[in-house]
Amino acid sequence: MALPQLIPSHSSSSLTHQPSINPNAANPYPMLKSFLKPSSISQSRRFHRLSSLRASASSLPDNHQTDPSKPDDVVELPIFPLPLVLFPGAILPLQIFEFRYRIMMHTLLHTDLRFGVIYSDSVTGTTDVGCVGEIVKHERLVDDRFFLICKGQERFRITNVVRTKPYLVAEVNWLEDRPSGDEDLEGLASEVETYMKDVIRLSNRLNGKPEKETLDLRRNLFPTPFSFFVGSTFEGAPREQQALLELEDTATRLKREKETLRNTLNYLSAASAVKDVFPSS
Repeated sequence: MALPQLIPSHSSSSLTHQPSINPNAANPYPMLKSFLKPSSISQSRRFHRLSSLRASASSLPDNHQTDPSKPDDVVELPIFPLPLVLFPGAILPLQIFEFRYRIMMHTLLHTDLRFGVIYSDSVTGTTDVGCVGEIVKHERLVDDRFFLICKGQERFRITNVVRTKPYLVAEVNWLEDRPSGDEDLEGLASEVETYMKDVIRLSNRLNGKPEKETLDLRRNLFPTPFSFFVGSTFEGAPREQQALLELEDTATRLKREKETLRNTLNYLSAASAVKDVFPSS
């Protein structure tokens, strides 16, 4: 029985002036992309934006002026709108060929190798919360294209647009998770890991793959980086990923991921039962 992709990805072809992306982004558990069923939990902080970022960077006004009263410690980042969500610790391969982003790469390779990645699509526009991507490996081709391997670092929120040409540069504030109080983060992380293993096991079964014992998914990660790792596996649902990225509480993020995985597991269990009854479907 062929299972539908429950939440389709937004392809880069629907965006304006977006660079190409390697479709084989490093997701160690790609089966979650096909079977992800989002949780029904309301999104309390979904897609907050600056009014100047409601469209993609290419449509922003060119005459935006930097606030002359900004403090000296304000951080400025070159910004790269993409139809995907980068999480801290995640690996992102990119191919850069558009002229303005080739200019950006030339600059980055002579500075600190860091730029901001923000999610953008033709429906929701461009978000103002993203993640720093640090270039850890690059290859420059003879036609001046670049192949990059980037790793997610800190999260940020855009507070002001500095300029839009030749590429978007913005002032940002760093985001960190607040203390989770009396929440049992280790317990939540263990529950999420268990649901992930069950989802992987059932999706393998439905795809005709051996039901091997899933290895340790935590890999000694603390709850906060583990919550980011889990979010990075939800590739088929970028808006859900964006909502997870914006949360500033590890417990809330893990609970939401647990609900998403539990819903997904219920769906897969039903699909597996149907397959057992109608094996030729």
